[in-house]
Amino acid sequence: MSPPDPGRADGTIEECVDDIDEFVATLAKYPETVLAFALRVHLGALLRALTERGVFTREQVTEFVRDLARETLHGHDR
Repeated sequence: MSPPDPGRADGTIEECVDDIDEFVATLAKYPETVLAFALRVHLGALLRALTERGVFTREQVTEFVRDLARETLHGHDR
């Protein structure tokens, strides 16, 4: 799945990642496994909302999750 257009006026992916990194750093008191499951809950809710609003199709969400698993387990190379 392609990322959104990084040239949009409402911020870039890099800026968003930086903001999320800063926020996650404030959660250092939680074990990594707790943080991972909490982020999973939020990611699932976000993907569900995007599907319900017609932003993503079910197939696009499936592709996104497969890509995430592949990148997580095997790095960014395909």
